[in-house]
Amino acid sequence: MQKTVGTDWTISGTGLHSGKPVRLRVFAAPVDTGLVFRRTDCPAWSRDIKVTPSNWVEASLCTVLRNEHGVRVTTIEHLLAAFHGCGVHNAIVEIDSEEVPILDGSSAPFVRKILAAGVAEQKAPLRVLRVRQPVTVVRDGASATLLPARQLELAFEIDFSEPAIGHQKERLVMTNGAFLRELSDCRTFCLRRDVEQMQAAGLALGGTLDNAVVFEEGRVLTPGGLRRADEPVRHKMLDAMGDLYVAGLPMIARYEGVRAGHALTGRLLQKLFATPEAYEIVTLRGSQGRRLPGAGLSLTDLPLSA
Repeated sequence: MQKTVGTDWTISGTGLHSGKPVRLRVFAAPVDTGLVFRRTDCPAWSRDIKVTPSNWVEASLCTVLRNEHGVRVTTIEHLLAAFHGCGVHNAIVEIDSEEVPILDGSSAPFVRKILAAGVAEQKAPLRVLRVRQPVTVVRDGASATLLPARQLELAFEIDFSEPAIGHQKERLVMTNGAFLRELSDCRTFCLRRDVEQMQAAGLALGGTLDNAVVFEEGRVLTPGGLRRADEPVRHKMLDAMGDLYVAGLPMIARYEGVRAGHALTGRLLQKLFATPEAYEIVTLRGSQGRRLPGAGLSLTDLPLSA
């Protein structure tokens, strides 16, 4: 069945790239609404931005949506990953600025809010997107692929010259609370030299050691170090959870990313929707929903670090 949030909830913070304060409030929404961002700082006729591939805008450092009026919402990937991982299908997200707050750089603060507010089942069947044929995009030595599967599976591989990161790979099946346990607390990361370059370009103005894992010459500069030995590749998988939810529906597929980022995963979705024979939208029946990421969750699934 479709689900929405049980009660309204609010969270405030700072935009990672804008450095601006932002307040976000999430409301329940009727069946078949999907996920909608509502910019309360914009005129009423222009403020709604639906989470759908047609509103996706290519960007390398975050996930961006823009509606037909040119109104944008940015850095949505960690919130979308939390909705995806917690099985929230319908919700209105009011936001008083362009950028979703970065918080601690992971999805865990959003997950805590969602589970504390509760997830309410609605009286309508749930439709999901099932991949039927492989789809791949390749760019500059990076690749992203969607393959048929029985549930949502993620596989990711990264390779950095920074010795504190190096070569990492992980594979996970996103069922039975796996997103909460394995990915939700994994934070965004970067190299210190990249921070300096981004800030010189007017980006990452809200970035601090409290909301990102920063590496420099084999060292982790962020106090407390890593939450997991392979936190960087797991954060990439978290990002993929959010980026895939731009499809507007839960997905049954295997996603494989090699050095992929937001732009490549977004291009992958664009190619998928441009290839009608590669997917189908089906209505779940009976116990099939148990294979989705949001089934059977508990706050105890969250790691102690979250």
